[in-house]
Amino acid sequence: MPDNIRNKIELYYDSLSKSHKKIADYIKNNYEKSAFMTAAELGGAVGVSESTVVRFAAQIGFTGYPDLQKNLREMLKSRLTSVQRMETARQSEDISYIDYALTADADMIKKTLETVSREAFSGAVDAINRARKIYILGVRSSAAIAGFAALYMGFLYDIVLIDTSATSEMFEQMLRINEDDILLAFSFPRYSSRTVNAIKFALSRGAEIISITDSVMSPIASLATYLLLAESSMVSFVDSLTAPLSLVTALIAASADRKQQEIHDNLEELEKIWEEYHVYRTGEDDS
Repeated sequence: MPDNIRNKIELYYDSLSKSHKKIADYIKNNYEKSAFMTAAELGGAVGVSESTVVRFAAQIGFTGYPDLQKNLREMLKSRLTSVQRMETARQSEDISYIDYALTADADMIKKTLETVSREAFSGAVDAINRARKIYILGVRSSAAIAGFAALYMGFLYDIVLIDTSATSEMFEQMLRINEDDILLAFSFPRYSSRTVNAIKFALSRGAEIISITDSVMSPIASLATYLLLAESSMVSFVDSLTAPLSLVTALIAASADRKQQEIHDNLEELEKIWEEYHVYRTGEDDS
């Protein structure tokens, strides 16, 4: 069971009422299922009232049942296997996947907008614009966001998109990272230990770290010089990273805004190259 929930239950267990101990025992033995139950559903499974479940959450130190449930889900995300993710999504949602996925994405963007640190965001923009070189890292599903960031930041900055296909080669690519550089790292459940190790290596060389992740409980959160949190979720076994992508878009745009003339000149030169080498199709191509 997630450590923080276990610690709270163990701390308060002896002082709990008989009904509250039933709830605690159920959560300890069924935490994957409990994370997606309403207070009424959890009460029904244990044989107590919904209000008893709500009081239990407060009794063990949460602000309410939603706080307990959110905490449990956050810890659960990094522990579920792909099969468990698929089964959990199927059990917990009666609506269609298109309704669930798009509604959840809209909600995550809204939450990210409300909670992301403006101070950390501004600090990250400053760090990007003073860096000698920007190293960008994302493993597995996070690699898609890293690639997106590298494409657009490459129009203006000297970047290194770290190839994560082999662990040893990853460190070879970071061999020259130093205090003049930054590492922009992405990590979302299930968190990659390779990302953590790469960040620790960059820190040992004096580089600043911009961590974009989903929670302060993420293993890369405490390693960040600038921590940017973006809500993420799962649709079946698929990671939904819409909010992180929106945050990255904002970060790139804000950083580039500091160098408007330079990016204008770079894009103007690129347009000439794209046209000369027919990089993009035009109407004339089709005629």
